Amino acid sequence: MKKQLFVAAVLGALLAILSPSPASAAGSPTLASAGDPVVFVHGWNSDASTWNTMADRFRADGWPDSRLDPWGYDYRQSNATTAQQLSAEIDRVLAATGASKVDVVTHSMGGLSSRYYAKNLGGTAKIDAWVSLGGPNHGTDTANVCFDASCVEMRPGSSFLNDLNAGDETPGSTRYATWWSPCDTVINPDSSVALSGAANTQTACLSHGDLHEDATVYSQVRDMIDS
Repeated sequence: MKKQLFVAAVLGALLAILSPSPASAAGSPTLASAGDPVVFVHGWNSDASTWNTMADRFRADGWPDSRLDPWGYDYRQSNATTAQQLSAEIDRVLAATGASKVDVVTHSMGGLSSRYYAKNLGGTAKIDAWVSLGGPNHGTDTANVCFDASCVEMRPGSSFLNDLNAGDETPGSTRYATWWSPCDTVINPDSSVALSGAANTQTACLSHGDLHEDATVYSQVRDMIDS
């Protein structure tokens, strides 16, 4: 009897070790150890705290802190200046992590400096996946009421946007994706967000700020950059 109880205990312990946890059994997504670091770029009149919710979701899905970089910058300066600073930040992240490329997730105006970096500063060689959430990629009428250098560049027909959108809007081997909401009252017109050559996705009726808070958008972004 004692021998039978011992065998049963051993088998029970082995089953506990070999059986998947509830999360694994349900197929919860996890990050491969070699996943790209994610650099987050906020928009106008904002800062790195924009990404608190989304970064927490990435952590819950297996991204370590060392591969999440909610980056902050002076949103009032020209997007070209921000692009130069972003270039230095991405080089820092690559050196710190040993990765060869990053994924860049942007909200609103953050899409412009990161696109400038990709197009004009060699960024396509260092960006695997690029994401724009509610980006004024072809301008927004809202920028007519603000006067910072960066804001003037967001006006439809600005020289900055004309140069940025000339030729190939999605250069290089970088994978590009945008998300836009029909209820975003900050980006006008809605069609400004979509880029030729990108995967362009319409969301549910979300406000401009909800684009980086919404769980469905997060899941779609996560799956896109981790594919």
